[in-house]
Amino acid sequence: MNDSQAVLTHLGRTTDQIFGRTDLIDRLASGRPMRIKFGVDCTAPDLHLGHAVNLWMMRYLQDLGHVVVFLLGDTTTRIGDPTGRNQTRPVLTPDEIETNAQAFLRQVTMVLRDDPEVLEIRRNSEWFGSMSIADLVGELGLVTHAQLIARDMFKARIREGQEIGVHELIYPVLQGYDSVALGSDLTIVGSDQLFNETVGRDLQTKHGQRPQTVITSTITPGLDGGAKQSKSLNNYVALAHSPSEKFGRLMTLQDDLIGAWARVYTDLPDAVVTDLESRARQGGASSRDAKLDLAEAIVARYHGSVAGGRARAEFTRVFSGHGLPDGVPHLTVPPTTAVLEIVLAARPELSRNAARRLIADGAVSLDSAPLRDGDARPAISTGAILKVGRRNWFEVVVGP
Repeated sequence: MNDSQAVLTHLGRTTDQIFGRTDLIDRLASGRPMRIKFGVDCTAPDLHLGHAVNLWMMRYLQDLGHVVVFLLGDTTTRIGDPTGRNQTRPVLTPDEIETNAQAFLRQVTMVLRDDPEVLEIRRNSEWFGSMSIADLVGELGLVTHAQLIARDMFKARIREGQEIGVHELIYPVLQGYDSVALGSDLTIVGSDQLFNETVGRDLQTKHGQRPQTVITSTITPGLDGGAKQSKSLNNYVALAHSPSEKFGRLMTLQDDLIGAWARVYTDLPDAVVTDLESRARQGGASSRDAKLDLAEAIVARYHGSVAGGRARAEFTRVFSGHGLPDGVPHLTVPPTTAVLEIVLAARPELSRNAARRLIADGAVSLDSAPLRDGDARPAISTGAILKVGRRNWFEVVVGP
């Protein structure tokens, strides 16, 4: 097997489609380091395991000497990528964009190497900030209205009577031009970005460049087996989650997804993945142990084998031995506080309706006694243990 084929085989484990395969093979065979475009708009970042599939593919290529160009879309963020939206995105301030950019950098370097030889950080304000109106109009003239309006999402908006801003229509052209400006050889994206990146291929050809290869990566269902991982559905595992939080969330994964998640989100050998899949099908203790192995492998990939083993031991102690996790945070609660207000103080990210649902479902307890009435004002004392949901404990401190 030649080197190019070895790379394709490795990437194939998490690849959905390749557009420009011949170009990729030729570039790999040339021995020249490829420039791999990794572009992000600087909206609020909360990267999860699904996003990291692309990062791990790029990390593999970095280890072979190829260069990832991490492109912060500080200009395009002000426009807003319409992908997956049925309405216009809000515009962020420059300070918000910069804050989000730094958060992105912290998360992606959990996977990507940050050596300057294999990671280049750019911002598209470098070219869009100095582009003249005449030059911009010239770029727009290379793409037709029919090409842009053919997007399913725009068709759906028109059908539903939703407005489409002109700035949204030109967004794919701007993202495509990023590939021209960077001289991109390859980009690895989710399938939702395929349209924008194929516009990039077209623009590169019209600028006399060899078009970039576009690889779309495998997408799995979320933890609950429904849609792909999403913060709004709370069926995801975030890169920013602690080892114990990652482990706990992974243990909620549906059994029939253990094999798929092992294949996509770990680097375990294929034989081990097949074994996990087989044990998951057996159900009962075999399935539980397979899930423990999977969770430990994923945590270890991001935090090291020691952290993976520690997270497994803590999970087993807490959920099998009915113990408490280490480092339970304190929660200061005024005396005679309503249960609903206690829950919102402990979990401020919850809406009042979500908090009431947890209470009604019996998911809130004080010293193991369920609190089912959100308006009740229980007698509480310092040192009591409050549990909110499946994996959130707090040691109560009564105070002002």
